Amino acid sequence: MSLPRRYLPSISLLSAFEAVCRTGSTAAAARELSLTQGAVSRLVQTLEGQLGVQLFRREGRRLTPTEAALAYARDVRKALDLIGRASLGLRANPGGGVLNLAILPTFGTRWLAPRLAAFLAENPGVTLNLGTRMRPFDFATETFDAAIHFGIRPWPEAEHLMLFEERILATCSPDLAAAQRLRGPEDLLKQSLFQLESRPNAWMSWCAHHGLPAPSRGGLMFDQFAPMLQAAVHGLGIALLPEFLARPEIAEGRLVAAPGEVVSGVGAYHLVWPAGVTPSPALAAFRDWIGRTVAEAAQ
Repeated sequence: MSLPRRYLPSISLLSAFEAVCRTGSTAAAARELSLTQGAVSRLVQTLEGQLGVQLFRREGRRLTPTEAALAYARDVRKALDLIGRASLGLRANPGGGVLNLAILPTFGTRWLAPRLAAFLAENPGVTLNLGTRMRPFDFATETFDAAIHFGIRPWPEAEHLMLFEERILATCSPDLAAAQRLRGPEDLLKQSLFQLESRPNAWMSWCAHHGLPAPSRGGLMFDQFAPMLQAAVHGLGIALLPEFLARPEIAEGRLVAAPGEVVSGVGAYHLVWPAGVTPSPALAAFRDWIGRTVAEAAQ
């Protein structure tokens, strides 16, 4: 059901209103929009008349937005941003779809990026925009169509496709392994054990799997796998890394697998997208492609 026209103000009215709320004055808004100050004031007054609501308190020549106007401006800003992004996407790719995808930094650079050429070759009409996010967010307040998520709980109000469970192994530099004469899993407990903020119990789980007591000493703390991997390469300690991240480094000789088995991590990687929304052709194509790619890699 379409809304009455009075509740669908023009872009020019909304742009002037949002600019005044954000910049704090009609003069600043006028400079930003390349309009006269009088034109901005008239646009704001027209919007108030169309909505039938006073949006600003007028104190001389100063406009002070009401609390309701500030809340309205936040929603208008999101809508204008969405329209702007959609327009840019259409201009950049008039013949295909656009997929805005949030990715985990290390997963995106180490697992996804090397494989994206195959997806783009299969779907030459799709424009892929990538942005990094470390934690779940609200799809209603972000402009992403989907996200790569790691965890054990479902993303709130979202559909998901599980990609693969995390498998981790202990790794270190070849020089450290030789110098410290690492022979068994118990030898690792004498070393500096790197910690990751998002996996606070990783070493406890690793030790329990190998029948060892909880480690009594820690090591450097990291917020991402990438700097942890580099610290391990430079011989600063032992890193528990996802198998997909560690294997290429081991193959190149930058790391070695420390004594111990590959163990299950604390979650899995998922592709997630908003529930109740029909996926766009671009998202459907990406979902099908990444599902096939994961299945082929597991064979």
